[in-house]
Amino acid sequence: MALTDPLGDMLTRIRNGQQAKKDSVVSPASKLRARVLDVLQREGYIRGYSEEALGKHPGLRIELKYFEGQPAIKHVARVSKPGRRVYSGSKELPIVRNGLGITIVSTPRGVLSDAEAREQNVGGEVLAEVF
Repeated sequence: MALTDPLGDMLTRIRNGQQAKKDSVVSPASKLRARVLDVLQREGYIRGYSEEALGKHPGLRIELKYFEGQPAIKHVARVSKPGRRVYSGSKELPIVRNGLGITIVSTPRGVLSDAEAREQNVGGEVLAEVF
């Protein structure tokens, strides 16, 4: 079965894995997914990720992070979906929970957090929000 939203699928796997208190989850690999995981790792929401084989295809093992038994990610949601794309300029990027969370943005300079995009003065497609 083909996925219509591969990034949304990965975010759902992370959300479900944390609710089930798993140490890690596995997702099929792609460049976009790896760049989003880079942002999550830089911002401290996951411990890390590594590539591994899923049968014939490459996969990503995502190491989940917990703080005092609670998941580091309390909320993760896809903003721009295949049926409704959401774009934002650098000045209009959404602020999540008064700056306590992050927005992940796909820009011409790569996948960045909202703070990094504001610093570099670039906008783009708003992929997800995390807090």
